[in-house]
Amino acid sequence: MADSNVKVLGTWASPFVMRVTIALHLKSVDYQYIEENLLEAKSDLLLKSNPIHKKVPVLIHGDKPVCESLIIVQYIDEFWSSSQPSILPSDPYERAQSRFLAAYVDDEFFPALRMVLVSTTEEAAKAAMAEVLEGVVVLEEAFKKLSKGRAFFGGDDLGYVDLAVGSLVAWINVIEKFTGAKLLSEAKTPSLVAWADCFSSHAAVKDVFPDVDKLADFGMRFKAKILNAAAAAATN
Repeated sequence: MADSNVKVLGTWASPFVMRVTIALHLKSVDYQYIEENLLEAKSDLLLKSNPIHKKVPVLIHGDKPVCESLIIVQYIDEFWSSSQPSILPSDPYERAQSRFLAAYVDDEFFPALRMVLVSTTEEAAKAAMAEVLEGVVVLEEAFKKLSKGRAFFGGDDLGYVDLAVGSLVAWINVIEKFTGAKLLSEAKTPSLVAWADCFSSHAAVKDVFPDVDKLADFGMRFKAKILNAAAAAATN
């Protein structure tokens, strides 16, 4: 039974929403999930709960909304601190390193990944792909450092960086499907290949991991919307 005291406003294709649901699963927190249709109209509840950005995910705990995925994950870890596992490391330096890498994912890696999908020119797509390929090497090296030879960025179980990076695995699969390029490979990123398998099969992940074919179809429709908007702007 979902706990009506905890609600998540989201959309199934969003990697950022996935971070929140995984964190709740890790902490064994029951919640009510409310699907938003962002391609049509945003609900009054979303607009009220996140009036600044008007985006998902939003965690509503009681009557208090918390916005932005990484902030929500930190809130979940702190509020349900007695529930294991801890998502952020206890060591202050390791915690800082995890936050730094998660910020890199959101500020640099994800925008490049997104640009591969929605670029309106071949030149822009190639430039974005080059950034993505550099990024996966950065993540491969970071994994070796943070995991210390264990299965996850967080060690023996999923942690903060696992949620930040892992939420993008399905979209990485979609881009591989679209482009024919192998972003994660045994040759260049063997650690990430093994990690991605462990991540997607984890008990807290597998029920919310999106179907890649369905996600690819969504991606095609999303790109068509971007291209149509660009074409309309060019004619005005």
